[in-house]
Amino acid sequence: MARRYANLAVLYAVIAMCFGVFYREFTKFSHFTGQTNLSRLHTHYFLLGMFFFLALMLAEKVLSFSGRNVGRLLIGYQAGLNITGLGFLLRGLTQVWGTELSRGLDASISGIAGIGHILLGVCMILLLLRIRKRAV
Repeated sequence: MARRYANLAVLYAVIAMCFGVFYREFTKFSHFTGQTNLSRLHTHYFLLGMFFFLALMLAEKVLSFSGRNVGRLLIGYQAGLNITGLGFLLRGLTQVWGTELSRGLDASISGIAGIGHILLGVCMILLLLRIRKRAV
């Protein structure tokens, strides 16, 4: 399992770097100088993707906490991270393009990011509880 966590850390590092380059180049190409949620994609994928899976890799090496149902939690965690990323991407693109959003569409984009954060948070807590149980 430690190798799987290491592979996921590398994957999310690459995704984070791609979003960083996309943010920089897309805003430059669009002559956009304001604040945009696209900048948050880079840091979210580095912290919640790469660093989280590196921490899981170390915890697995020390505690061997992975067992039944950890795979489901990892799928839920990654789904939450990527749903959150989708919300940030949609919000950021509309900010750069200067798109006027209806109240309903604006709330929908916020809802997408919110659902992703909730799923991410719940799976993170469940994984940490599993690690704590094994550590004690």
